[in-house]
Amino acid sequence: MNYTKSLFFIVVWLPLVSQAQTNTKPSLMQALMEAVSSATVSDAQVAEVSRQAIKEMDAKNPVADANDPYTLRLNKIVSRHHTIGGLPLNFKVYKVPDVNAFATADGSVRVFKGLMDMMTDNELLAVMGHEIGHVINHDSKDAMKRGLQTSALRDALASGSGTVGKLAQSQLAGVANYLWDAKYSRQQETEADDYSYDFLKRNGYSVLALATSFEKLAKQGGGAQGGRIASIISTHPDSKARAQRVRDRAKRDGLSK
Repeated sequence: MNYTKSLFFIVVWLPLVSQAQTNTKPSLMQALMEAVSSATVSDAQVAEVSRQAIKEMDAKNPVADANDPYTLRLNKIVSRHHTIGGLPLNFKVYKVPDVNAFATADGSVRVFKGLMDMMTDNELLAVMGHEIGHVINHDSKDAMKRGLQTSALRDALASGSGTVGKLAQSQLAGVANYLWDAKYSRQQETEADDYSYDFLKRNGYSVLALATSFEKLAKQGGGAQGGRIASIISTHPDSKARAQRVRDRAKRDGLSK
């Protein structure tokens, strides 16, 4: 479903590096530099970089507090799903109008106000199910590994010589551009769709929520409520076909007429 490119950690990292200044926390940059310096980026390194990134992302965005109606709604929606596939999850709402949601390799799930305003409870579960599917399927880990091990990315990070303050804004922007351009394959997107479908079916939700979430995004096209619409519209023009695939499968499974 590729909401804002569905890159999980990468979606978190982009705003961090594009706005980075010399006061970027050393712990995050150190985690990145340790990751790119190793011959093989481990799952633990991916999770650690994700943890560090989500901390900074949370600090730079308006997070709904515990008593906020958006938080209360999200907590109710996910009350049965604080662990999926053995991965502990934590959920927060960003009170910004963008139509977006993402999950990171460490199990952090962030849902944007604009998406919550647009979707029903089941549709939100379908969106989150797709995003979590990429994590469970290791798509986000593999994408991050490819990005971190790219020579251009190594050079940009290594040029800081271990000192965050020496990393120029242009170098960080170059790192962001590389990560932002990374994409999942059609097969990976289909597998994430299937994960979401199976998640909904397994837990007794309407699987058609996955189809209607596609259809709502396709209808929105250029934007919603003053916020930025998910890039699924531009990067996946076959949204209607994917919605129809869900509907066809539901019929075969006897879950729809």
